[in-house]
Amino acid sequence: MEVYLVGGAVRDRLLGLPPGDRDFVVVGQTPEAMLARGFRAVGRDFPVFLHPRTNEEYALARTERKSGRGYRGFVVDADPTVTLEQDLGRRDFTINAIAQDADGNLVDPFGGVDDLQARVLRHVGPAFAEDPLRVLRAARFMARFAALGFAVAPQTLQLMRAMAASGELAALVPERVWQELVRALASATPSAFLRTLRACGALAAVLPEVDALYGVPQRAEFHPEIDTGVHVELVCDMAARLAPGDAAVGFAALTHDLGKALTPADMLPRHIGHEHAGLVPLRALCARLKVPAAHRRLAEMACREHLNVHRLAELRDDTVHDLLLRCDGFRQPQAIAALALVCEADLRGRAGHAEDAYPQGPALLRLLAAARAVRAADLAEPGLQGPALGAALRRARIAAIRAARA
Repeated sequence: MEVYLVGGAVRDRLLGLPPGDRDFVVVGQTPEAMLARGFRAVGRDFPVFLHPRTNEEYALARTERKSGRGYRGFVVDADPTVTLEQDLGRRDFTINAIAQDADGNLVDPFGGVDDLQARVLRHVGPAFAEDPLRVLRAARFMARFAALGFAVAPQTLQLMRAMAASGELAALVPERVWQELVRALASATPSAFLRTLRACGALAAVLPEVDALYGVPQRAEFHPEIDTGVHVELVCDMAARLAPGDAAVGFAALTHDLGKALTPADMLPRHIGHEHAGLVPLRALCARLKVPAAHRRLAEMACREHLNVHRLAELRDDTVHDLLLRCDGFRQPQAIAALALVCEADLRGRAGHAEDAYPQGPALLRLLAAARAVRAADLAEPGLQGPALGAALRRARIAAIRAARA
């Protein structure tokens, strides 16, 4: 067979990055021929097969023609006469349109190698505009590669602006938006995802609750960056630094200050009560994107509690206990550890404060450990049950918190 390694595996090798999954394209074959060789068909929308031994994906070379709105509105042609160059020509960016043959030779008809060296994210051709998902993919690639010095080519950014203005992004299903968002939040520089989408006018279409934060002022003595949108960018990047690859922490960092967009103009730059006000837009965002329950719970917890964690030393012992209880920390201590990371990212995600210490995080975990060490079985007394046992357990846990603070 005429087989080529394509896409991310070639790109990442040329960038010196760790190899990921390998994808192959097969030229000049039919589905029947692939099945006869022992490959298993798995593609629903176009012919993709799994290798009989390695289980790696082999796709027949294909072309795509726009037939309707959205990223699904395409007619696929996988005829054996489709060439490798035609297959590469349907791809999104030049850096993803490089193939490698069995001898290691590169096939690069669109200048992807040059763009890798120049650190440029450039679309392959005008067909890029036919798929609105590619706007989000561009932003997600920037979240991954901005730290390497990549920038979006001016012509590509101009095309993305036209795509955003066309309204085609409205055709994206929530699951695909969430898939791109969560991969961006798990990348090294999530702020580049937000900046790229905002630069082309797409952030307001896919994350209006976040877009609304830009231009909202904060008190300069606490937030030297002033702009709330810029603060959220810094927090997301700090979350990626503190919890690499953890999209749940990243999503909570992204959404912890949504309430600041709702602050009345006559109160600015103060944001009294923003932590509770933010729950309304957060829940709307989660419902629209069908955010998984675990991500939603941590995000709501961080939105509601981040100011309480910041002032942990000022809270009464019973208030600390009730915070831990609200967050289900006695049953799920890992949720408190994640909350502490989000709160640390919030405090250090400010201009000039990236290296600040955050003793509240370890302190919160220490108090949780002390309270969790108290068990209901340790309090067993004749006649102590039901509400009385619950009240005794609460008192004992508060006492343990008090002792741990001494």
